[in-house]
Amino acid sequence: MELKSGTGNAPAGRIYITEDEYVKCRKVADAFTELYEMTDVMVADAGRFGFVRLQWFDEGEGFDSAEVFSDSAELFEELWRIWYEHEILTPVLGTPLAELDYDEIFERLPEEKKKELMEKRDYFVKKSGGISKSENKGGQTRECVQ
Repeated sequence: MELKSGTGNAPAGRIYITEDEYVKCRKVADAFTELYEMTDVMVADAGRFGFVRLQWFDEGEGFDSAEVFSDSAELFEELWRIWYEHEILTPVLGTPLAELDYDEIFERLPEEKKKELMEKRDYFVKKSGGISKSENKGGQTRECVQ
């Protein structure tokens, strides 16, 4: 991915994120710092454009995936999805379970492990300042009271 100054379509000076969402996105990005140590994911502050999730780093090529966020709940859901998938898939790599989808793997986990994963989600919600659409697992969402 190559970035060149002045080659985009963004009008000079245009702001793409509100001040309120900027503060909330910063909290979300900070809440997931442990994710950045576990995987090749990071969130960069892109100023007036919002926050950019960068993923799949390759030395010499840079990041293979970049997505801009200006909504803190969407950023939270993206980072939670990456963390959840990492935690669900990593223990079963090299086993037949790795062929299942994430929700099927989740359903096969012991109840204590399921509870631990959901408690971790609650931890991230709290650390983010209560910002999210709460998921009880993988892709099923419910609104979270802030």
